[in-house]
This record gives sequence, C-alpha cells and structure tokens, in this order.
Amino acid sequence: MKYLMFVCTDTEPDTDPAPEPDIHRWVAEHDASGQRLQGMALAPKSTATTVRVRNGQTLVSDGPFAETKELIVGFDLLECADLDEAIEVARAHPMARGGRIEIRPQADWDR
Repeated sequence: MKYLMFVCTDTEPDTDPAPEPDIHRWVAEHDASGQRLQGMALAPKSTATTVRVRNGQTLVSDGPFAETKELIVGFDLLECADLDEAIEVARAHPMARGGRIEIRPQADWDR
C-alpha cells in the first residue's frame, strides 16, 4: 500500500540528547528496501505560492496558506505492507525527533 509521509517542523522537538539518525543513511536504507519510492525536501516557505479559484477568478498569493508555526518541509512516498510498517519507517526518520511526521494512505477511490 502507498503512504504519503509529510515531513514537518514542530514547535516541541524531542529533547533526547542522543544523536539524531543520519538522513542520508535513512534515505539509502529505505530506497534499497523498496519502501521509499520518492521523496524530497521542499524550498523555504518564503518561496511558496497559494492558488485558489473563487467565482471563476484565480487568486494567487505569496507564502503558505495555512497560518501555523508547523510547516511541511518535505515528503516521502512509501510502499509498505500496512500502516504498522509505515509507522516503523517514519519513526526512524530524523525529523520524527526534530519535527513530526504525518502519514496518510493513498485514497482508494474504487471502494
């Protein structure tokens, strides 16, 4: 099953003094296992553009739409047997300690 993993900042990061896992090792390990299909970091929020259509008009604004302190800073597309496996992959990501990870399954529109 495919899961999209949103990699986000967090206002309450982990305070454990142990070294954070290495992101390059995490990527290599999960690419090699086939669990990570694609992923990338995103440019800073100052480069974001929000697009909306209202009453036939295209409205474009600078910056992220959401007014929040937490930001999506990257994503990874995972292929995992189930949610438990996706959680294990996510918990090993460095940003699970320094930020937060949100996992969502791909929608099954055939149901």
